[in-house]
Amino acid sequence: MLSTLTASSKYFEDFTPGDVYRHARGKTVTEMDNVMITNMVMNTAEGHFNEHLMKGNEIFGQRVVFGGINISMVVGLAAQDTAANALAELGMDKIRLRHPVVHGDTLYAYSEVLSAVDGEREDAGVVTFRHWGVNQDDKLVFQGERRVLVKRRSHWGAK
Repeated sequence: MLSTLTASSKYFEDFTPGDVYRHARGKTVTEMDNVMITNMVMNTAEGHFNEHLMKGNEIFGQRVVFGGINISMVVGLAAQDTAANALAELGMDKIRLRHPVVHGDTLYAYSEVLSAVDGEREDAGVVTFRHWGVNQDDKLVFQGERRVLVKRRSHWGAK
């Protein structure tokens, strides 16, 4: 089932393996996103900063956005629906950057619930998501799996 979400307060009990979500928002990647954040993490690869060099690159033809930014944008777009009741981020793996992102691309996020299992805490469970992001042309730019400890509605006084 593919459903579009918009800032719902989902608890552990609301995540069913097999559910697939298209998250409501998109984000256009700006030069500021790439340059500012890439500088902050000291990633000095010329592919992100040297337009002159990259114009001559036969594969890309222009600067590409740092993959860490692509990952954080896609997971951030998904977080409105998958992290509102998160108690802890437990891990992220199987990360794949599939297609380059350039300034001006718009990213959209999708999530699939892979599993929802009891955790070590009575008041929460562990949800594993597969997140992926596509650009405006529906090209897959990122995919990865994320494990989150999510509150149980039954223990937090939610209705």
